[in-house]
Amino acid sequence: MDQRPPKTSANLGCLGTVLAILIILVPIIGDITCTVLIIEDDLSVTEKILWILACWLTQWIGRTLYLLVGQRRNRLLGV
Repeated sequence: MDQRPPKTSANLGCLGTVLAILIILVPIIGDITCTVLIIEDDLSVTEKILWILACWLTQWIGRTLYLLVGQRRNRLLGV
């Protein structure tokens, strides 16, 4: 008689571990990258704090909005 546990979706092994790590690390790396961009940008302290809060609290939406409308134009144009 076979004593192995039945295969379930929770029993994914190495692939499940890698996926879990990616799901956790990718957003954190994005938050850190966006935070560094905000800190290096030419913004007032209040603007920096608000953008960092927006990026960390709203995840994808905050980062996307900052990259589309939050950066100073001189940074985008390379001036």
